[in-house]
Amino acid sequence: MSVSEADLATIAVQLGREPRGVIEVSYYTPDGQPAVIKTSPRLPDGTPFPTLYYLTDPRLTAEASRQESAGVMKAMTARLVTDSALAAAYRRAHESYLTERDELDSLGTDFSGGGMPDRVKCLHVLMAHSLAKGPGVNPLGDEAVALAAEGELRGTAIPADWPRATAEPDGGDEEGR
Repeated sequence: MSVSEADLATIAVQLGREPRGVIEVSYYTPDGQPAVIKTSPRLPDGTPFPTLYYLTDPRLTAEASRQESAGVMKAMTARLVTDSALAAAYRRAHESYLTERDELDSLGTDFSGGGMPDRVKCLHVLMAHSLAKGPGVNPLGDEAVALAAEGELRGTAIPADWPRATAEPDGGDEEGR
């Protein structure tokens, strides 16, 4: 796997720093920008880096931050407690993430990223995972991408055909349950 110098230069501008440990660009936006990178489980200096997929596109990182500020993570975490099918699917996403990372280099840990498998800690990681792998692998990442696609990002930063959100992303009436 390799990454072009042009992509690395674009990613450096997106991040505001030189990217480290980039293995590939795992997702390009429909308008052609690198948006998710796959990183080595160990940085070039040997430092463990458990985040396999990293969101770089500023439009997507801003949207992930907006959702986090709006309480989406808290509502998703609450649903993991009450929805056993969702919790099982999220655990499968976690296991898939670990397997893929460990095939590159095992860090000897069961930490994956984004809070998987028991909570939602970082929508940036979950969205990156979903965009890199496509819909159907990480249910909560898929939801966050679907929420992002409800605005003007559909067709520019997110595929036009990304599935629409079907769950209550705001948690509905979680507190009354």
